[in-house]
Amino acid sequence: MKVLYLTGYKAFELGIFKNDHEGVQYIKKAIRQRLIPLVEDGLEWVIISGQLGSELWGAEVVFEVNEEYPSLKLGVLTPFLNQEESWNETNQDFYRSILTRADFVESIFKKPYEGPQQLKVKNRYMVKKSDAMLIVFDPEKEGSAKYPYYEAMKKAESLAYPIYQISFDDLQQVAEEDNWAND
Repeated sequence: MKVLYLTGYKAFELGIFKNDHEGVQYIKKAIRQRLIPLVEDGLEWVIISGQLGSELWGAEVVFEVNEEYPSLKLGVLTPFLNQEESWNETNQDFYRSILTRADFVESIFKKPYEGPQQLKVKNRYMVKKSDAMLIVFDPEKEGSAKYPYYEAMKKAESLAYPIYQISFDDLQQVAEEDNWAND
């Protein structure tokens, strides 16, 4: 496996409105735990679409893991130009800090947002361009992450396309391990 599509819930879908929220550290830790074995197994690229939440936190994890494994690269394939335009300044700054550190940045549509079909195409494109998916997603609590998840499930029906899920139970376990370690 060379390319991994990392996605999941948006921050607001998890009730997280600041990057220093306690839950973010557990999400990042869970992503790291799944990512390292894949990198050790030959993973070269992680691609994201640059969504606030799981994707940008995952990008930060990629940068951390890259210090240990310099061959790992991050690609940001935004669905359309200026997707951060309507975000608040803090989120725009965070997003731009990820883009400036990414190894590759490109927009799938070379124009601003025109409609939800661009997001549908983005999901299909990201799954098509990757060899596997790592997704922060629990089918019990649907959100926008269900769309790339269903797209990946379709691909997995006919091709070997592993889908690595991080569920709420996984996050709970990471939090409990963390609390045990700090007691």
